[in-house]
Amino acid sequence: MSAPHGKAAGHGKAASPFKQPKAVWAVAFACVISFMGIGLVDPILPALAESLHATPSQVSLLFSSYLIVTAVAMLIVGWFSSRFGAKRTLVTGLAVIVVFAALAGSSGSINGIVGFRAGWGLGNALFIATSLAVIVASASGGFGGAIILYETALGLGIAVGPLLGGELGAISWRGPFFGVAILMAVALIATLAFVPNLPKPERRTSPLAPLKALRHRGLLTMGIMALLYNWGFFTMLGYAPYPMELGAHQLGLVFTCWGLLVAAFSVFFAPRLQARYGTAPVLYANLLGLSIVMAVIAAGVASPTVVIVAVIVSGAFIGINNTLTTQAVMLVSPVERPVASSAYGFLRFIGGGLAPYVAGKLADATDLSVPFYLGAATFLLAIPVLAFGHRLLREAETRTGEGEPVTPTFTSVGTAAPTGTPPVIVAVGAHEGAAVIVDAAARLARDTGSPLEVVHVQQTAVVEEQAADAEDFAQAHATVTAHLDRLAAHGVVARGQILGSVGDHAAAGRALARHAAEVGARAVAVGRSPRGPLAQFADGSFTAALTHAATCTVVLVDPGSEPRPLTAAMLPELRGAAG
Repeated sequence: MSAPHGKAAGHGKAASPFKQPKAVWAVAFACVISFMGIGLVDPILPALAESLHATPSQVSLLFSSYLIVTAVAMLIVGWFSSRFGAKRTLVTGLAVIVVFAALAGSSGSINGIVGFRAGWGLGNALFIATSLAVIVASASGGFGGAIILYETALGLGIAVGPLLGGELGAISWRGPFFGVAILMAVALIATLAFVPNLPKPERRTSPLAPLKALRHRGLLTMGIMALLYNWGFFTMLGYAPYPMELGAHQLGLVFTCWGLLVAAFSVFFAPRLQARYGTAPVLYANLLGLSIVMAVIAAGVASPTVVIVAVIVSGAFIGINNTLTTQAVMLVSPVERPVASSAYGFLRFIGGGLAPYVAGKLADATDLSVPFYLGAATFLLAIPVLAFGHRLLREAETRTGEGEPVTPTFTSVGTAAPTGTPPVIVAVGAHEGAAVIVDAAARLARDTGSPLEVVHVQQTAVVEEQAADAEDFAQAHATVTAHLDRLAAHGVVARGQILGSVGDHAAAGRALARHAAEVGARAVAVGRSPRGPLAQFADGSFTAALTHAATCTVVLVDPGSEPRPLTAAMLPELRGAAG
């Protein structure tokens, strides 16, 4: 038999996630400003209370109105987007934010600002529901580049928001509101100018779908756990600035340090902890850690230093929790991911919205330590709630539950290969150079007298409440079928597999190593990663995890070069060559 020959185009250096069309940069810029939204007001809370002669409990309603409206809006954003399209939803959200942020800055009363923050929350819900999908649809350089760009925008927004709020707040408490209005107006103009119209979904989402989804025990359990977690989180965010006794500039610096830890632990550390220990054990430990930190704040509320240090440290726990709580929801949810995200977002933001209001009433009636003790208790209470759904979570992680699993799964495509002969497995993703890698692996299989198994990696990214697919199952199936048809035309015996993986490339690499051992593979062939070193560092390297875990030979197939075995010592060289 003869193996096909392909062109080696597209196998030089990996595409940079930052070489993107103008449309992507327009939305990414808006993402940064949107993610600034919550942390931006923290540095000006004491100044607002003083300037407008308001109590801390009155000022806390800035969080409550914003988050409760965001929560309710999460129930309808899926329906709105499916009816009017992603671009219109995005533009509507941006326009609403611009208008209400400017109105908040123009207001002369705390009640006016609270009302305008509610409108801001509506715009934010419309924006965050579609921003990730628009970036993925418009990005060049592959799915991984789009996700790393979105995560970068997330990290920048969380970290820079308090800093900008502190700098502008040092001039006037109105500064952060007008600053957001101006920056979002720039993003709105850029979105209108550069983002193309995107196709609407084939099927419209019902506005009742998120509420109906909460009838499922697993999703409801994880949603209640998220509600309790966010109760403690927004109690800290809304009330910690007062006992710090700092000016707007200094508060901005404190919450910037906090935001840097949130971003770093969310993007870099949470996936690795999840892969090593599992979702539930990490969440148990993390919720316990947050409860201890909140109890420290409550006990040391009279000491600004204690409060400052504890708040900054909490950023590490919050970063892990934000990522893994979403992962837990996706694990146990038996409904479509956008619907699960909306249902989860509704409960999550309801908890965040009610907490500052209740904290304010408690602080007025007792003292400032009581809201923090209650926050510590809600973190602690989230642990038995999570334990109530532990079986569902464990079953989903081992692929025996009814939910859509986050753990990698294999789906066969085509007819089974002849048994008795160890196969050569080739792993490829959804990128333009995949056919070249498959064809090179086919020649390796021919030379060793082995059947070929083509494993197509279908990747889903989960960032905060949002999930995005590089391709749907039908597209992945069509891609594998095209590989098999091309190989069959050249007399190559092959079968196909789709390896579905959510959020963690390294977990997919380890899953492929286990599969190779189960089928007694002669070798596993991979090409050079098109994702680049930045993306690989953020969510794990498929090739590195495969090389470390595989019991058979892992071979690098480079078009134009002889296949060569991969070892752990060669991995740094590969990462360097990808940059």
